[in-house]
Amino acid sequence: MASDVDTAPLVGRAELVRTVRSALLGDAAHGQTAAVFLTGESGVGKTRLLGEIGDRLRDQGAVVLTGSCLDIGDASPLHPLLQALRRYDADLSASRKRSSSAVRGLLQMVADETAGPDGAGALLERVSRGLHLIAEGRPLVLILDDLQWVDRSTRQLLLYLLAGLGDLQLSVLAAVRAESLQGAHPLRRVLTELRRLRTVRVLDLAPLGRTETEELAAAVVGRPLSGDAADQVWQRSGGNPFVIEELARDLRDGRDGLSETLREIFLDRVDALPQHAHAVVHAVAAGVEPVQHWLLAEVLRLPEDELIDAARAAVAHRLLVGADDGYRLRHRLVAEVLAHELLPAERSGLHRRYAEALTAAPGELHQARLAHHWRLAGDPARALPAAVAAAQEAERLGGYAEAHRHWSAALQLAADSGPLAVDRVELLGNAAEAAHHCGEHARALALLEELATLQGSEPTCALHIRRARYLAAAGRSALAEEEYQRALKAADCSPRDRAAAAARLAELLLHLGRYADAGERAREALALAENVEGSATEVVLASSALGFSDAFLEDPDAGLAVMRDALDTAERAGQPEDVACAYLHLAELLTGPLNILEEGVVVARRGAERVAELGLGRTWGTRLLAIAINGLFRVGQWAEAEKVVAAALRHRPSGADAVELLLARCRLSVGYGDIEAAGRDLDAVATLLAGGGARHVIPLLTLRSGLAMWEGRHDVARMAVQRGLTEIRSDDVMILSALVWHGLRAEAEAHASRTVEVDPTAVRRLRDVADRMARKSAGAARPVRSVVEGFLALCAAEVSRLDGSDPELWATSVAEWDRRNHPYPAAYSRLRQAEALLARRSRLATAGKLLREAYEVAQGLGAVPLTSEIRELAGRARVSLEEREPTGATRGAPTQASDDELAALTAREREVLALVAEGLTNKEIGQRLFISERTIGVHVSHIFDKLQVRTRVQASAIQLRNHRG
Repeated sequence: MASDVDTAPLVGRAELVRTVRSALLGDAAHGQTAAVFLTGESGVGKTRLLGEIGDRLRDQGAVVLTGSCLDIGDASPLHPLLQALRRYDADLSASRKRSSSAVRGLLQMVADETAGPDGAGALLERVSRGLHLIAEGRPLVLILDDLQWVDRSTRQLLLYLLAGLGDLQLSVLAAVRAESLQGAHPLRRVLTELRRLRTVRVLDLAPLGRTETEELAAAVVGRPLSGDAADQVWQRSGGNPFVIEELARDLRDGRDGLSETLREIFLDRVDALPQHAHAVVHAVAAGVEPVQHWLLAEVLRLPEDELIDAARAAVAHRLLVGADDGYRLRHRLVAEVLAHELLPAERSGLHRRYAEALTAAPGELHQARLAHHWRLAGDPARALPAAVAAAQEAERLGGYAEAHRHWSAALQLAADSGPLAVDRVELLGNAAEAAHHCGEHARALALLEELATLQGSEPTCALHIRRARYLAAAGRSALAEEEYQRALKAADCSPRDRAAAAARLAELLLHLGRYADAGERAREALALAENVEGSATEVVLASSALGFSDAFLEDPDAGLAVMRDALDTAERAGQPEDVACAYLHLAELLTGPLNILEEGVVVARRGAERVAELGLGRTWGTRLLAIAINGLFRVGQWAEAEKVVAAALRHRPSGADAVELLLARCRLSVGYGDIEAAGRDLDAVATLLAGGGARHVIPLLTLRSGLAMWEGRHDVARMAVQRGLTEIRSDDVMILSALVWHGLRAEAEAHASRTVEVDPTAVRRLRDVADRMARKSAGAARPVRSVVEGFLALCAAEVSRLDGSDPELWATSVAEWDRRNHPYPAAYSRLRQAEALLARRSRLATAGKLLREAYEVAQGLGAVPLTSEIRELAGRARVSLEEREPTGATRGAPTQASDDELAALTAREREVLALVAEGLTNKEIGQRLFISERTIGVHVSHIFDKLQVRTRVQASAIQLRNHRG
């Protein structure tokens, strides 16, 4: 049933509409994600704006999906998205059969979703892929109303989509009731994190001003208002458009003598309704919107004609909105006004009729709504099984936050249901585990304590292990360690529990950087696991700790042997996650402590293929590919690393897996000088990380520092490093040494640029940390010492830049990194050595040779900022970087064909050139190769330089000339 609720003009919002349209489609048109969140009080016009902007975006050719969040706390997972898809499918014309098929396929996929090894992340991946099919290459806009009621799964979907991990041109427009975001509302955290993304805007929708209020009221009344009437509307409404319209209609219809409060206005409007329409409004207010027509008929039990007449009257009185999917109150303030107008018996009767109607309806039950209505009907015995079923349904879809709410509701219902036969121990266990999975660590611990007090609860040892897991996840590592110790000492600790406790304790100690203790516990766990059937998980956890421990404590061969044994054990046992874990730690060991980069890359890529076969490609496979990317970056195979990035992005990772991949991709972007892409990745990591430990935080801050230095913001680089020094939660000298080098380099760059004063305190602190690293690494394995020594050489050379750069120290750094086959830091060190020699006006020929060697490496890598700095220094010193033979070609003309014409191009540059020759734009090439448009521009610039051409036509001619036949 159509509604005329929006016949009043849109006043005072024209500029906001233009701003939102530009923010959404302006960014999305460039292949990025974008989002605008409109916040404001109830009645300020958020829903009206969503509809207005949505209509205009449709007119611009966008695919617009519109949904609303449910107004009950135990909402079902992904409800607004599913509602939006159903609406869109209903509106599709017969000519859009492909889109309709994609919509229905996505709806069926969610309906059939079962919990799998990839959990909620796999569901998000498939939803993203389904949206991509629906969009058919057009911009996609997801409009969500009443986001304050959003379920956890939809929040995760928004974070996942807005991280920009794929090529979906997505925009999100959502409305949030500001007064609902109080205290620890989960959406406050989400909005705080999303504000850090450059393409996300949160706009507060303020009430209308005095002039706009009078304009809107006059438009509704149909004539200018008198001074007294205008004052009255302004004072009563406070600029709230909804109240303005209501008061103006009162004036127009001669009801200007009504009460001055909004509640009285609504009550008067409801009292003026016919009897059946009055009942319809109360029933919709008690329901969960939208209330379908058939459901309203079952609840009110009116003849069809009378029900339609009553609903029509409620719509005409502007209390209800009728749509294809059901009825809604024109504004939720109506429900708040009517909440206390029914007697308790009347309210419970309405909810009982809702529950009975939903129970009797054919098809799958909506367990969340059913539990809601049975609870408010005062029938906990019937509400309880519905709440349990709703929790299980949420867990099936990976919605652990929703599951936690449902389990908590079930606990309360069980307490209220008297002698009902309920296994409270099972309810507590499920609620605690759901709370743990969704990050409600304090709640998980509280539920676990209640569980411990019940008769027949878990054995003491198992309870300690569980509490330790929850404490570790909450970041309370010291208490977690104590709990594991108690578990190991418990008299009832079975061999399996003892092996699990020792293995998990070893892993905890490993993360804390206590490698000797970790190795000791790992050996204990492995010994215990030998006598336990099916202990592959414990073996893998313990082996990872033991391998790293031995690698750091002078025995790399022993560490490798343990890790290879763990992989063999996992393969024999056949558990997919154990196989994945073993591959992951082996690859980390090779590319990390042992610095055997080439083999580590091979293991990581082989492992990614293997785990993909086992169905874990999106999670473990992504992390393995991230390890491969980092290894390829270090050995200078950046073009190959980009290919691996593209392969990993096809998994559409989320959470910690996305963090690993984005950090790896960001290293490439910083090296290439793609500042925009690097900044976007770092913002996404900060959003996804939500805390994290030194393993992620220190690399994140190191990359922020490096990016800031290329931007010339040396003070920002300094702050990032100083923050990293305060974030230390590990003794990992390898990641810390890179951070310290960046800190000293930032001070040296500040000194050289003279834009920022050098901070002597920061220098002193960094040198102290460097000395401490040298002492700590002295007892580590030789490969670990080797990497740290390379960074210490850089640190010592950077310090010399503060008081006359020492070329000998830079020569030492060159030798260190050449020996490790790390071309990027070696090229950087050559640049600085040449700079020091030129400053001393000595060995000028050597300086020229160093610059040419550095330039060749930087050009081959595509390291634009480093290349530019080498060119700048060479220009000042009048050093020729390239000694080419005369070609006889005229200026601006392409060179003559030769067998070696494309030899100077890297593999990635050849790929780009081939697509340039096909006539593709930079944006189209980027979409084809899963690279940002900015990075493609960098590659094209390098191609022009190396081929000595000035246009794409000239470059294409060379490409075609060398590939004829």
